[in-house]
Amino acid sequence: MGKHMIFSCFLALTLFNVAFATDPMPLQDFCVADNSSPVRVNGAPCKDPKLVTAEDFFFTGLNIPGNTSNAFGSKVTTVSVAEMPGLNTLGVSMARIDFAPKGVNPPLFHPRATGILTVLEGTLLVGFVTSNPENRLITKVVQKGDVFVIPVGLVHFHRNVGDTNAVAVAAYSSQNPDSTAIGKAVFGSTPLISDDVLAKAFQVNRNTIDGIQSKF
Repeated sequence: MGKHMIFSCFLALTLFNVAFATDPMPLQDFCVADNSSPVRVNGAPCKDPKLVTAEDFFFTGLNIPGNTSNAFGSKVTTVSVAEMPGLNTLGVSMARIDFAPKGVNPPLFHPRATGILTVLEGTLLVGFVTSNPENRLITKVVQKGDVFVIPVGLVHFHRNVGDTNAVAVAAYSSQNPDSTAIGKAVFGSTPLISDDVLAKAFQVNRNTIDGIQSKF
C-alpha cells in the first residue's frame, strides 16, 4: 500500500473517531442503569429488562425552583443517569439552573458533553473561553426564549444580569456530562494543592491563596 493510501486511511479513521467522540450508541432498545450492581463499567450495567418499569424513565420536580440562597446565588438541578436510570447509554441528560438577581453559575466545564442552554425566564450573560493559544472570550446577553450553545470541554459561565430571578434549562450530549467547577477544583481539592504551587501559578502571594482556599 502506497504512502498516500496509508495517509488517507489514517485521516479517515481519525475523522471517524472525532465524529463519534461522544457517548457510544446503544446496542439495544435501552439499558436501564442497575445502580445496585457492584460492577463498574463505562456507564452502568443493565438492569434485567423484565424488571424495567415506567418509573425508570421518569423524573419529577424540575418545575420546582432551586434554592439560590448560597454564596453564588444559583442552583443547578440535574437530570442525569443518577437521577433517571433509563438515561443509561442514551447519550443525553439535562438540568435546570436557577439564578437569584445577580446570581452566577461560576466558571466550569463539562468534560464529556456539549450543552445547549434555553432561557425560560430573565436575562443572562453567558459565555465560554476558547482553547489555547487564543483563549478568546465569546459572550452574549440572552433573553427569555433565546438559545446558546457551549461546546464540549470549554470553560464557561452564566450570570443573571437582571433584577429578577432567572431560570434556564440545559440539555447535554451525554448521560453523565460531569461538571467541574474551576474554583472548587483548583482551591478546594482533597488534599489541597500546595499553596506554593498555586501562588506561583497565579502570580500572587501565599496569603492570598490561603484566603481563597479557606472559602472552599
